[in-house]
Amino acid sequence: MPRYYTRACNFYYGKTSKALLKKKKTLPLNGHKEISFDHLELISRKSKKKISINQLSSLPKSLKKEIISDLKKITSKKKNFANFNFSELPNIMGVLNLTPDSFSDGGQFNKKKIGIHHANEMLLSGARVIDVGGESTRPGSKAISLKVEWNRINKILKPICKKFSVSLDTRKSEVMEKGIKLGIKIINDVSGLNYDPKTIYILKKYNIPFIIQHSQGTPENMQNNPSYKYELLEIYDFFEKKIKFLRSIGIKHDKIIIDPGIGFGKNLKHNMNLISNISIFHTLGFPVLVGNSRKKFIKELSGTNDTKNRTGGTVASSLFLMMQGVQILRIHEVDEIIQGIKVFKELIKR
Repeated sequence: MPRYYTRACNFYYGKTSKALLKKKKTLPLNGHKEISFDHLELISRKSKKKISINQLSSLPKSLKKEIISDLKKITSKKKNFANFNFSELPNIMGVLNLTPDSFSDGGQFNKKKIGIHHANEMLLSGARVIDVGGESTRPGSKAISLKVEWNRINKILKPICKKFSVSLDTRKSEVMEKGIKLGIKIINDVSGLNYDPKTIYILKKYNIPFIIQHSQGTPENMQNNPSYKYELLEIYDFFEKKIKFLRSIGIKHDKIIIDPGIGFGKNLKHNMNLISNISIFHTLGFPVLVGNSRKKFIKELSGTNDTKNRTGGTVASSLFLMMQGVQILRIHEVDEIIQGIKVFKELIKR
């Protein structure tokens, strides 16, 4: 029998979700009353089939058992960590790039006072975690030395770790360890723990929460004709294998976040397929993070309406991702996105 993957779909939100849950017509996503679903999509490398949750009993016994196991992961409540509150959707991670060459805000915040002020503004706007990075990983960027990266972030990390919940965006184990000693709460490795083989031992040693991001290739070459046969399922398999490996070396905690890596070794078709089917990653049983802010897919879709900050496209994609139950959005313009989310939530209550 072919391998099937389970994707929750046909979501309901707000008071409609609560009403349907009360009538037992839907199932809650991650234990939420505000978002629920009544269909599943069963995906293999050869076919797709949507079924109602009421049709499970008609499936072959072995497949039914597999899907029930998946449903336990999809519906189970997530425990909070690193200041993320998974009883609220979505959580916002504010971006603080301390680089001279990031794709959209390079050089804007890399002075100490300006960086601290911007972090404080994002926190006041509603960001739960501030993601600090000292190395650009935009398409075409080259790796920098450990010394250069650490010098960019060191002076700002010290004061903000005392005030905020800080995520450290780095691929280097030594930078991770230095940051952990200063008080960072979570590691964000865009290489999927592949760049530095020592990384996994730092994560194990300090038992710290971390984000695994999928990326095909390195920032320097990742957009040179990225290729997949079944990108959605291949990326799902990547996470499944990575989690299995981490368990095998003794990392047993569930303070792990999955990031499919929009724009990291993906073209427009790959990105759109990932975003459209993002709810498949709930089946892994971990919170899902998406970095949709200001990404190139917004330019490619909007064409002549592309603007420098791409706020409109970021708001639109953020609302779509929220409606698929994505727990964390990594965002540059925190205030504007939270404003859009608040207004949208109020409108659908009525």
